[in-house]
Amino acid sequence: VTLIAPVYVDGKLTAFVVNRAHHADIGADTPGSMPVSSSLAEEGLVIPPTHYYRQGLPNRAFIDSLFQQLNEEQAGGDFAAQTSANLFAVDALSALIASMGRGQYLSGLAHLNDYGQRLAYGAISSIPEGIYAFEDVMDDDGQQNHAIKICMTLSVKQGRVLADFNGTARQVPGNINCPLSVAAAGVFFAFRCLMPAQTPACAGVFRDMEITAPRGCLVNADFPAAVAAGNVETSTRVVDVTLGALAQAIPEKIPAASHGSMNNVAMGSNETGCQWNYYETIGGGMGAGANGGGLSAVQTHMTNTLNTPVEVLESTFPLLIREYALRAGSGGDGKRNGGNGIVRSFEFLKAAHLSVLTERRHIAPWGREGGANGQPGLNLLNDKEMPAKFQTRVSQGDVLEIRTPGGGGYQSGE
Repeated sequence: VTLIAPVYVDGKLTAFVVNRAHHADIGADTPGSMPVSSSLAEEGLVIPPTHYYRQGLPNRAFIDSLFQQLNEEQAGGDFAAQTSANLFAVDALSALIASMGRGQYLSGLAHLNDYGQRLAYGAISSIPEGIYAFEDVMDDDGQQNHAIKICMTLSVKQGRVLADFNGTARQVPGNINCPLSVAAAGVFFAFRCLMPAQTPACAGVFRDMEITAPRGCLVNADFPAAVAAGNVETSTRVVDVTLGALAQAIPEKIPAASHGSMNNVAMGSNETGCQWNYYETIGGGMGAGANGGGLSAVQTHMTNTLNTPVEVLESTFPLLIREYALRAGSGGDGKRNGGNGIVRSFEFLKAAHLSVLTERRHIAPWGREGGANGQPGLNLLNDKEMPAKFQTRVSQGDVLEIRTPGGGGYQSGE
């Protein structure tokens, strides 16, 4: 959920402050609002641009209707936190602009974006000019469709980049579709990793990059396609495809594939007297590269969440962590080995609804320069192998075990 607030200086709109937060419950019938869905409507509320505040006052009609559909105790706190962050930022940015003067502030923004563009241009210009193609696949969409292709043709010329997804599969019934903005974020991330550490986070960095994809394909889906896993799973595969294309141009700078999934686990209950809602992502193995082996048990690429401590989890929810360990031997072999994945095992102390959205359970994270692939992941419920994406009811005493993929190995190099 994104909250946007304007900043006016001398009566003139000068800036916006923006706050985006992931809500554990946004109105879907399943915990975490991460169902194995086949339409956008199943994934919770779709909020069009709407005034949350207007002229400094809460828009009570909208807020009341919102909390009729959400858990007000939890969601109310989340929205209050976002609102407070924006109000604080408006005050802080207004004070900064007042100290500089509006003209100098706007001039400074222009200079910052130009600076970012120059740094990005230097990084892009170091890539040999040419056309580089790569493709990879998603395991499935949770709706019986498998090996769903993502293709990229990367054109680099005169300091400019065109990433073209032509050839990518059409959008699918399941929820691994994504808007083009999500695909663009994956491409931008990969290129940002090639830029100097001091490169600012600003629009100018991406002025010389263009992203195109056929309308209605997996990475440029049409409404009302299901998209819950597009943001968390397909985005990561877009990074793999971008890195795979770049590896043909600058092989010494590109590592093997990392674990390639956010390994999403959502669980909870709406039963009276026992209402709870929990969602987490689980790390895995990082791909090895020319300069070193992959890290173990880490989040990689497009995720922005970290470890949930066992103590916090067990003291807050009716769950027991039976095992939380490195998945030994899951990283791909090479002169530099890929990082190992994670084993995380949950015992349910009360009945619950469970949703699991994962990838790289069938198609392994690829190695580079002769290095071995990482081990694919594995989902087990009471020791029975489960699909990459599934949802079900679980009973007290049931055990979910997630074994996340390892990173690919890297063979060549000193």
